[in-house]
Amino acid sequence: MKRILMVIGLCATLLNTACESKKEEKEEEVKFLVTSPLQKDTLITKEYVSQIRAISHIELRALERGYLQNIYVDEGQTVKKGQLMFKIMPMLYQAEQQKAQAEANFAEIEFKNTKSLADSNVVSKNELALSKAKLDKAKAELGLATTHLGFTEIRAPFNGIMDHFQVRLGSLLDEGDLLTTLSDNSEMWVYFNVPEAEYLDYKANEATAGMLNVNLRMANNQMFPHSGTVKTIEADFNNETGNIAFRATFPNPKRLLRHGETGNVLVTVPMKNALLIPQKATFEVLEKKYVYVVDKDNKIRSREIGIEAELPHIFVVKSGLKADDKILLEGLRQVKENEKIHSTFVKPDSVISNLSLYAE
Repeated sequence: MKRILMVIGLCATLLNTACESKKEEKEEEVKFLVTSPLQKDTLITKEYVSQIRAISHIELRALERGYLQNIYVDEGQTVKKGQLMFKIMPMLYQAEQQKAQAEANFAEIEFKNTKSLADSNVVSKNELALSKAKLDKAKAELGLATTHLGFTEIRAPFNGIMDHFQVRLGSLLDEGDLLTTLSDNSEMWVYFNVPEAEYLDYKANEATAGMLNVNLRMANNQMFPHSGTVKTIEADFNNETGNIAFRATFPNPKRLLRHGETGNVLVTVPMKNALLIPQKATFEVLEKKYVYVVDKDNKIRSREIGIEAELPHIFVVKSGLKADDKILLEGLRQVKENEKIHSTFVKPDSVISNLSLYAE
């Protein structure tokens, strides 16, 4: 009986050992997918925070002292160039203009009489010159009075949109008091700051590529339907940030954009021979990006990489990898540093084609 039990135990041990051996063999046979960076020409999109400004945004101020007699427009209203907007009580200036007109008429009559006498040699030429000077002075004073009277009417200097009123009907105004602001938003200037290195790249390509065309993502995350053109670059860099301001001009036919809005400018930049890898092949440690590189002995080692740009599901690698490097594609959490693995190589173009590729 003991002999039978020993035989059974020995068989069980052998069977268990065989199962474990098969299990270990099966574990050793696990293969990981490996690929390489895809090198190709592509387009990357860089994004910059921007400030949106109207091409003309001015303050309308009172040019004369007096009571605000009439307001002919409303807040937020679109006005046309030359349209009457405000009127300051004009009685005093009308009286001054009438007085100046009367003095000019008197001086003109006096000059005509003096000229008639001078033609008959009754008075000297000096008398005639003095009379002419009085007439010129009276006309100048009339022009000045007429100008002051015109200042009591505030008209729109260009087509634009009214802002809110700073005064109300009947307010006593002093010369220079702010009435409102007016914005011409038929076109918009969009300002964004560009780092020095990107500015130098842009200037290097400007001769061949021409003016830079950009797009605008509005605050609601929707794209503005019209593209803009960078026409102006400011003169100086900001020494604190190392940036320089670009100004893009956008058409705004439907007046959707308003002065003071914010958004993000999108700049599409072509890249030659860019290295593309799937984002899922990377992991992050202390805000730095890493990949597992598989060496010739099939051992994996982590390597830090620099990211040039981020596309949907894809990173454009700036540093840390070469086109012939092999990187671990999947199972990053299942391996350890310097571990030897069995792998299956997948062509990089096949890997990228199965992602949502945004490249050309």
